[in-house]
Amino acid sequence: MHLRGLRKGLIAVALTACLVGAAAVSTITAHAASAGCQVTYAVGSQWAGGFSANVAIKNLGDPLGSWRLRWTFGAGQTVSQAWNAVVAQNSGAVTASNVSWNGSLPTGGSASFGFNGAWNNSSNPVPTSFTLNDVACTGSTTPTPTPTVTPTTPPTSGPPPSRTVRVYWLKPADVAYDQRYPDGITKVVQEAQRFFKQELGKTFTLNNPVVEVVNGDQPRTWYENTPNCGDKYWWSVCNMQAELRRKFGLGAPDSRWINVGEISAEGDGAGGGGGNGWVILSGHDADGAAGVNGPMNRWYGGMVHELGHAFGLPDASSTDGTCMSASLYSYPNCHFSQTQKNNMLNGPYGSFLS
Repeated sequence: MHLRGLRKGLIAVALTACLVGAAAVSTITAHAASAGCQVTYAVGSQWAGGFSANVAIKNLGDPLGSWRLRWTFGAGQTVSQAWNAVVAQNSGAVTASNVSWNGSLPTGGSASFGFNGAWNNSSNPVPTSFTLNDVACTGSTTPTPTPTVTPTTPPTSGPPPSRTVRVYWLKPADVAYDQRYPDGITKVVQEAQRFFKQELGKTFTLNNPVVEVVNGDQPRTWYENTPNCGDKYWWSVCNMQAELRRKFGLGAPDSRWINVGEISAEGDGAGGGGGNGWVILSGHDADGAAGVNGPMNRWYGGMVHELGHAFGLPDASSTDGTCMSASLYSYPNCHFSQTQKNNMLNGPYGSFLS
């Protein structure tokens, strides 16, 4: 979640997509894919303050169209330069993703990359565990855990009650199911629900289950690289929103629900935002909610901020202590101003608060 409200994205979607339509009612029974991987991590050379390492990945499970390897450094090591992968680091947590030419990993296929880094001149231990596309690399294959039934359209009993906040996790077709994501996103929006009650004396209603898991129609790279809503910042989240609208017959805005969508896809520079009764967030927010990308207060504050946009608030003009400014990064030490409270209570979605 970047500190950026959703304006151009929703305007473009509203102008180019149909606002009404009947959604088919169906469910898809998820199958258990074979998932597994093996990682070899080797320090190639080491010198005062620096080192180089090489990492080899072998896919033991079903073919992958793209890959994302994660590990955590235990002694303060940092990555300074990488090749054959895009590497990002948040504190000790490291994520290495494929580049354009080495994303395909067939069963038994391998990929490798390297990097230069810094260490403390005292200890440079090899990471103890790795995950590939959020599946633990144990050197063997295991069935990917999946729910018995994953809804892709409203359940047969009908859509959730109106005037509620409706939450979705869109899982691209090539991303393994991971229970941490619906569980984590649930906790984040429940914390936002608690915070709204604390600040406003009223709050919004969530549905049961809180998160609707949606099997995406496309692989992750399609959401990341198919243009939608202008600049690339919006592509992943606008492609998600378009699919959710088509599958669930949603409007933008929609008078029945405030809609919150998170997708396990990101792409270069991707983010998200909120506005017009929507919150749409990309992969790093979903990862953060699942507890695999930074401290949780960051993602709690981000959700409060974007729901503020969904309820009609603009960004604050300065870091002013309100959650609609960069003060969100200090959550829970940010608040809504009295003007912001009044604007939400009297705004287009004020009737959703009780």
